[in-house]
Amino acid sequence: MQKLSLGTRGPIISGLGFGAMSFGGIFGPTDRQESLSCLDAMWEADITFVDTANIYGMGISETVIGEWLATRRPHGVVLATKAAIVNGPPRRIDNSAAHLQTELEASLRRLQVERVDLFYLHRRDAGTDLAEVIDTLQRLEVQGKIGGYGLSEIAPETLRQAYAIHPPLAVQNEYSLWTRQPELGLLQECARLGVTFVAFSPLARGMLGDAPLRLDQVQDGFRSQNPRFTEPNFSRNLTRIDAFRRWCAARGWTVPATALAWVRGTGDHVVPIPGTRAAGRLRQWVPMPELTATDRAEIDHILPPGFAAGDRYGDHQLLGIERYC
Repeated sequence: MQKLSLGTRGPIISGLGFGAMSFGGIFGPTDRQESLSCLDAMWEADITFVDTANIYGMGISETVIGEWLATRRPHGVVLATKAAIVNGPPRRIDNSAAHLQTELEASLRRLQVERVDLFYLHRRDAGTDLAEVIDTLQRLEVQGKIGGYGLSEIAPETLRQAYAIHPPLAVQNEYSLWTRQPELGLLQECARLGVTFVAFSPLARGMLGDAPLRLDQVQDGFRSQNPRFTEPNFSRNLTRIDAFRRWCAARGWTVPATALAWVRGTGDHVVPIPGTRAAGRLRQWVPMPELTATDRAEIDHILPPGFAAGDRYGDHQLLGIERYC
């Protein structure tokens, strides 16, 4: 597994990370033992960068990871978690110092650690002064509770402003073959500033798997309200991705490994963090093929930028997401 630095001052991480949102039941029922086995498979695959958040299952994801860390005692895991989203009701964004400090302390208890390597502002509240928020995050660094901070679902201008105050280690936005907005400035700005770009949902929330999803499989709450997973968009997207699936099969590559290789190959500073609950699915991610320039051109022909039918979020899901194009 290729390694790289998390930002310019962070630890060394694997070039492929693991997103643990699925452990919280976002995409269907979870099983504690299945989740632990999945983490074991992750470690066997030499994936060392683990990403979670306080709201993934309202602490369930962090708790499972904490148990895994305490019982397996792996050496060299790099941990990232997040805070700022309050599910409510009503759902809101809280960037206050009191909220971030309280949520971080709770996350540390669930993870059974004294510090995390990376602590994200899960969403930015435009009504809270950015300098004030960065000051809070910097104080958490000084306290030794976080190794550095990150920002999620932001625009390039927010990154520039934050960097001028105190450089983040990472920016985490959605990026995949069907979500390519970061190419319109954010990937470039991260590279220029030496900030790691962490690509979440690089497998298009399950669409870029070896087996096509059925409509009944995406009626899990989140995806059922997402325009890309509702008809007629869902069927249109399946048809387009089927062509990519055939292209991968002709080369003997799994669809997930190929999609991840595509994301990873967009820049040395780009780290995809796919997620799953099942060890078997995780093993389809590696080894990632080495894509040539010709391969990438053919993939762009099959799945050109903007091919996806429907927005990646419904209007009711856009709270705190900075849309800059």
